[in-house]
Amino acid sequence: MIRTASHEQHTEAENSTFMSDMLGGRLGVEAYTHYTEQLWYVYRSLEGAASHLADDPVAGPFLRPELLRVAALERDLTHLHGGRTDWPATVTPLPATTAYASRITEVAHDWPGGYVAHHYTRYLGDLSGGQIIRSTAEKSWGFERKGDGVRFYVFSGISNPAAFKREYRALLDALPVDDLEKKRVIDECKRAFALNTAVFRELGERFPLSA
Repeated sequence: MIRTASHEQHTEAENSTFMSDMLGGRLGVEAYTHYTEQLWYVYRSLEGAASHLADDPVAGPFLRPELLRVAALERDLTHLHGGRTDWPATVTPLPATTAYASRITEVAHDWPGGYVAHHYTRYLGDLSGGQIIRSTAEKSWGFERKGDGVRFYVFSGISNPAAFKREYRALLDALPVDDLEKKRVIDECKRAFALNTAVFRELGERFPLSA
């Protein structure tokens, strides 16, 4: 139901101008760095709520330590900023990123089902399409395979991503909520894709493709 209902938003996010240009190797490492910075803000919101939701019957089962990405993002960003560890003081979120992260924080505190919607759209996307971004980054900018600069996309604690994704989808199917709440979760998945697309749009405006 989620996949069918969010297909249009998912396709729009995948085919954004910024993402198409980056995956096509037509943007520089500065654009990739800025994108990674925006992810850092999103994942701090997503993972900052983990302890609060650990015992929640709806969201708790999805909180797996092997998924956590903030530490990997911070290592990547230190590398992308030339080894400087003071980079957090030099980066800023785009307005769309602020809106995205704020929405995650909002649902994490008062709506576990909504948090699951954001958890799903981010982590399963990282495990799937994110691997294409990693490969492009390694080829385009010479990062060591699965090394600094692309560690965000390396889930070393998940030996079988396909099996993990099957288990994750089974958890979604077994979500302990009624049909009305399922519809609300599906709508929030669509909203998550739209928020992500807004970030891509603003990144595209900041990094227009040069002729």
